[in-house]
Amino acid sequence: MTTMEFRKYLHARPFHPFAIHLADGREVLVHHEEFAALAPSGRTALVYQPDDSSETIDLLLVIGLKTKSNGKSHRK
Repeated sequence: MTTMEFRKYLHARPFHPFAIHLADGREVLVHHEEFAALAPSGRTALVYQPDDSSETIDLLLVIGLKTKSNGKSHRK
């Protein structure tokens, strides 16, 4: 996964929530663009959840991104 691809989803207009799919099978949902931030190096992203928990994601371990809209998934 490249930083540019992640930014494309994060700053899409209009924004759509999206799922980050990781190599270990986990899925991390980005509910809103303000809930995620890229490190200056572009190697990692910090993603917050509505319950204030957070997860640091190594973008090299991301195998895909999938938009979530109207309760349904659409692969991009």
